[in-house]
Amino acid sequence: MQNAPESSLVGQEYEVEVGPVAHGGHCVARTEDGRVLFVRHALPGEKVVAKVTEGEEDSRFLRADAVQVLEASKDRVEAPCPYAGPGKCGGCDWQHAKPGAQRRFKGEVVAEQLQRLAGLTPEEAGWDGTVMPAPGDKLPAGEVPAWRTRVQYAVDADGRAGLRKHRSHEVQPIDHCMIAAPGVSELGVEKREWPQMATVEAIAATGSNDRQVVLTPRPGGRLPLVELDKPVSVLRVEERDGSVHRVHGRAFVRERADERTYRVGMGGFWQVHPQAADMLVKAVMQGLLPRKGDMALDLYCGVGLFAGALADRVGEKGAVLGIESGKRAVEDARHNLQHFDRVRIEQGKVESVLPRTGIEEVDLIVLDPPRAGAGKQTVKHLASLGARRIAYVACDPAALARDLAYFREGGYKPRTLRAFDLFPMTHHVECVAILEPAQKSR
Repeated sequence: MQNAPESSLVGQEYEVEVGPVAHGGHCVARTEDGRVLFVRHALPGEKVVAKVTEGEEDSRFLRADAVQVLEASKDRVEAPCPYAGPGKCGGCDWQHAKPGAQRRFKGEVVAEQLQRLAGLTPEEAGWDGTVMPAPGDKLPAGEVPAWRTRVQYAVDADGRAGLRKHRSHEVQPIDHCMIAAPGVSELGVEKREWPQMATVEAIAATGSNDRQVVLTPRPGGRLPLVELDKPVSVLRVEERDGSVHRVHGRAFVRERADERTYRVGMGGFWQVHPQAADMLVKAVMQGLLPRKGDMALDLYCGVGLFAGALADRVGEKGAVLGIESGKRAVEDARHNLQHFDRVRIEQGKVESVLPRTGIEEVDLIVLDPPRAGAGKQTVKHLASLGARRIAYVACDPAALARDLAYFREGGYKPRTLRAFDLFPMTHHVECVAILEPAQKSR
């Protein structure tokens, strides 16, 4: 390990009053000499001793952990997980906060991002300011919902499975992850050793009993004989190009949403919370109100979740075009939607494929872009297609707010916005914004 530079402030402690929550799972505080601290493991209104974990004399801000709580917030609870806390696992941000407070903090972050990046108040965004829990997740303080159906374990030099520490490659070995879904926990990944492995991803489908582990060996590492506590299929990530190959068992898991079964191959993307897919489809369809005969786009379509829901609702005279960059996801989407004659799935980046289609007009658009958002050029193109309504599914409120500002330039405004707590104990929040033309005639 390299020595910290002389100007480093790592290890320096400050006694601070904690200010508001910020995007990223921390709160903002200021030292007496005016330095900005991003403090984890603290809550707004507390007085804490904050120990610097990153930053130098001339840094714009410092990162820190609250290592001692001098005056606690009424929202504070003892973290239920033994691996949560300063210097430990980085997977959860809010184990030390009551569940209702976590949702309130997420709402404050969404509101702040909308105001700062899009100039929108909650009222202007059509949002009531609440973050809705998934059914069954509304638990008393001190209890943790076991929701995470996909967990990527890092493996330390001794072959022990664990989770990475915050902003670090260092591994915190664990014997149980409290937010892991029962189907993941019952595999027993943490109980055995994984020599020569870099990561082990465990997947427990919610639409079936399918279980899968995806192994990434260290350079030159050989796969172990996988014997887990439940039947499981095994996939391997190739060192050469990052491609995923089946070792034994099924190459896919079967998920279910909107009364349809979806094949998700080779560790591909599916919503992590067991109820997320259904909740998001419902929110999107309630917002769009598809009609028979509509022409619809599903952008960044993955294995075809929204395309399938749209196809059911626009009927035989309607049509759906899905665009997805991942080759394997496109194969899955085509398989999943093969019974719909008027659904087409194209492979490639949205910004490249959409202009080539020659489509000049559509009725409805769904976009579920990656964390970085869709971006100015793509939004400009979408706004030119004259859609009656657009549904934007966002896992990052900053990207959503930036893109909403671009949509405003293109003549679209939010009609409604809903926020869902589909990542309890973490700072992540999922939003669904429904947009319509700003000049829409009433």
